[in-house]
Amino acid sequence: MIDEEIRRQKPVGIKRGIYLLPNLITSASLFGGFYAIIASLDGDFDKAAIAIIVSAVLDGLDGRIARLTKSTSKFGVEYDSLADLIAFGLAPGILIFTWALRPFGRYGWLAAFLYVVCGALRLARFNIQINTIESKRFNGLPIPAAAALVAATILMFYHFGHEDITKHVTILIMVYTLAFLMVSNVKYYSFKELGPAQRMPFKLLVGLIFLLIVIAAEPQVMFFVLTLGYVVSGPIITLWDRKVKKAAQQELQHKAR
Repeated sequence: MIDEEIRRQKPVGIKRGIYLLPNLITSASLFGGFYAIIASLDGDFDKAAIAIIVSAVLDGLDGRIARLTKSTSKFGVEYDSLADLIAFGLAPGILIFTWALRPFGRYGWLAAFLYVVCGALRLARFNIQINTIESKRFNGLPIPAAAALVAATILMFYHFGHEDITKHVTILIMVYTLAFLMVSNVKYYSFKELGPAQRMPFKLLVGLIFLLIVIAAEPQVMFFVLTLGYVVSGPIITLWDRKVKKAAQQELQHKAR
């Protein structure tokens, strides 16, 4: 009787079931990435870019909702990483290749592959460093931000009437740069302090409202400017931090003398 009761007991540490709401949002983000791949293959590059942006918005929501509802889980973290690889790694890689990199031949598909593999490495490194690095900063360019810049670039070209498959060396350079930034040690602000349940300065609310008005006036252009600004902000912040640290070290050496 005792042996039967022991066998019927659920092992310690194993929980059955998953949290539905955050994982449904993650699934919706994954669907956006899959749709972006299909749209890219069909030549609907603007629809693919919009799908990636929608996926990025949903990706930002699932984690926050999981924390607010106290439904975080290891399963959700792993599922989110797999969805991110499809939505922000593979989908933008295929999109940028079919839209702009195919004419470059070998250099084009190598750039697209490098983007995807660096995105995968970025996600893997983030998963193992999540509890060891500063929460206010990301170590390397987040893969959703890289995908957002790819999508924003395409939408901006469409906004100015360049809807056909294009060939620009700047696009090729941009993809290689994004791949490098994702696996670099460049620091990026994480915006994790901007929680909906936290009190913020009144000026921040006014600034956000003004920003929304500007975006509504020229959404394609402003979205490109904002995403490009975030990508560029990483190297600027890193160089500034190094300059401040170097100045502090020199001051300590001067005092020691």
